[in-house]
Amino acid sequence: MEAGNLVLSKADKIVRAEIRLTGSKSECNRALIISALSKGKVKVENLSEAADTVTLAKVLEEGSKSGERGTGHVLAPQTSLPVPEINIGPAGTAMRFLTAFFTLQKQHQVILTGSERMKQRPIGVLVDALRNLGVEISYVENEGFPPIQITGGFEQKSAEISIKGDISSQYITALLLIASQLLLGLNLHIEGELTSKPYVEMTLSMLQLGGIRHQWNGNVISIQNQPFQPAIIYVEPDWSAASYWYAIAALCDEAEIFLPGLTAYSLQGDSTITEIMANFGITSQFKNGGVLLIKEPKAVVRKIFDFKTCPDLAQTIIVVCAALGHDASFTGLETLKIKETDRVKALQNELAKIGVELTEKGQVYQLNCAKRSIPEKVFIHTYEDHRMAMAFAPLALIVPEVEIEDFKVVEKSYPAFWEDLQKAGFEVIK
Repeated sequence: MEAGNLVLSKADKIVRAEIRLTGSKSECNRALIISALSKGKVKVENLSEAADTVTLAKVLEEGSKSGERGTGHVLAPQTSLPVPEINIGPAGTAMRFLTAFFTLQKQHQVILTGSERMKQRPIGVLVDALRNLGVEISYVENEGFPPIQITGGFEQKSAEISIKGDISSQYITALLLIASQLLLGLNLHIEGELTSKPYVEMTLSMLQLGGIRHQWNGNVISIQNQPFQPAIIYVEPDWSAASYWYAIAALCDEAEIFLPGLTAYSLQGDSTITEIMANFGITSQFKNGGVLLIKEPKAVVRKIFDFKTCPDLAQTIIVVCAALGHDASFTGLETLKIKETDRVKALQNELAKIGVELTEKGQVYQLNCAKRSIPEKVFIHTYEDHRMAMAFAPLALIVPEVEIEDFKVVEKSYPAFWEDLQKAGFEVIK
């Protein structure tokens, strides 16, 4: 085993455990920007331990120490460069949110950059929208991709922006987060069908917690110029992280897994995992301040899964279907190709190791398990993608030995994942 890898195994297919999950990365990252824009009027509790959130919090914390200027939150990095550079590594959410955030920093310039993969992830749609508002942004290397140079403080040209709905919801969220601080407010016109709609609804609900009102009529979301109000935003545990425990339960013969803090009425779109996993015999009982997952014998019959509103669940469900030898079709995977890696290609490569094919036909992806075979050992590449590592980890309930490349990649969203697997009875060798 190479350094940086780990090996997973499980002697039986029974899991009984209580797992306390970290705060939602999606909620936290929104809450942190809201708190910064409110100049601290909005407080955040139960911060996520995810590396992406830690990165974003550090940028905003350093900014708040540098004193009043613009919105009162600007970064003062230790650098002799004429224009300060901020490297957010692989934190995609931070890249999108901070791109919009730094436009409000009056008389302040910054270069926003990231990892090599981040430099391959498009940001042109957001940059074009901000330019239409009057923001001065330029590309440092390649047109349409980070790094970007942002000049803060601008004279707003218009309150009208149009943006395609079938792209990453993070672009839309970045604009909505700053909308109330724009002098003319914002009327955001969504072109075509809106994918990942629950993430946009989450953003608006959290803004409302901070006193920001909005109107959503047809395909237009309107937010007027208005101040934030004092509030406390409590971040719920992460439903995306919970999805891996649902996957584990689905591959078990017997499972009783309690996840404290999760509620049936969540802002997080990934809470739909409860409905999806009911198809695999997993019941979700909300009681005692959390949710209890119980595995019940049930034949899987559902053949089509749509991830348009919950793309982060796609890898998890596709791997579960492959592990069970269940042929199925999947839609709503359009945004997977611009994530931490090309997740479609990564899935195709790794599923082939157990003889399963994932083929693309237009916007429909089909899983063919006819040649499925379970080896004694399988090696899983993670492609610097936290969700690849965690989606494939449950295979240890099917394959006697699963070796995971670059196990520390999970720190991006769920740092305690491997330790939690040990609590649940998995053998983890690093």
